[in-house]
Amino acid sequence: MTDEAPFPARPGRDPATGRIAAFFDLDKTIIATSSSQAFSKPFIAGGLISRADVLRSAYAHFLFLVGNADEDQTERMRAHLSALAKGWDVRKVREIVAETVHEHIDPYVYAEAVELIADHHALGQDVVVVSASGAELVEPIAAALGADHVLATRMEVVENHYTGEIDFYNYGENKAAGIRDLAAREGYDLAECFAYSDSITDAPMLGAVGHAFVVNPDRNLRRLAAESGWGELRFGKPVALRPRVEPVPVAAVVGAVAIGVAAFFVVRHLRRRRRRVD
Repeated sequence: MTDEAPFPARPGRDPATGRIAAFFDLDKTIIATSSSQAFSKPFIAGGLISRADVLRSAYAHFLFLVGNADEDQTERMRAHLSALAKGWDVRKVREIVAETVHEHIDPYVYAEAVELIADHHALGQDVVVVSASGAELVEPIAAALGADHVLATRMEVVENHYTGEIDFYNYGENKAAGIRDLAAREGYDLAECFAYSDSITDAPMLGAVGHAFVVNPDRNLRRLAAESGWGELRFGKPVALRPRVEPVPVAAVVGAVAIGVAAFFVVRHLRRRRRRVD
């Protein structure tokens, strides 16, 4: 491969002036569920939450899964979760997540997302996981995927315990702001970057880059994508990130994964561009 930018300029545009990154939403884009909900069982076992806490969150989780949670409901859920976490030992949270990430996340990972992540890396592009969930939950998942950076919600911590306050809520417009800040630090050319998300609340994130794709969109998001010229993908095939006994690099797992039909367009798009500069 030459030293040229991996994505040639479109007609009427200057070549990319910086590095390229792909920004992936986590919940319902990389994984088919909510990351916070996926860890409910080990959190119960670890004494962090009760079954009653899980039941109180069940309706909000249902709204999330069917894509019907509006901004007010999402804000109430955020307030509930931040209050729930008050007093938790941060080290204990990290230990539980690290010990159970493959058991509780693997069944929900989309093979198509893993394939796309590998393809972006093959082109020398960074991969960034962007999530409204807490960093302590997101970072181990992102590490298992081989992501280069994480943008997530940051809870306030005092003496290694959560206070119940939030330093930065990585949601809505804040996701786009975080992406722009990271791009400034890392030298990304956002006009040549990619973003993938399932949620209408991530419209600012999708609009912050030059190549946006909606994943498993509902009617409203599909309409916005059509109006905005964004691509549409369908993800639906799970894949384990590693065997249960012995860990292997994500790239080795990806080698055994066939390209999903829903992701075919983007994979072909990326590889055609790569061949043009080889």
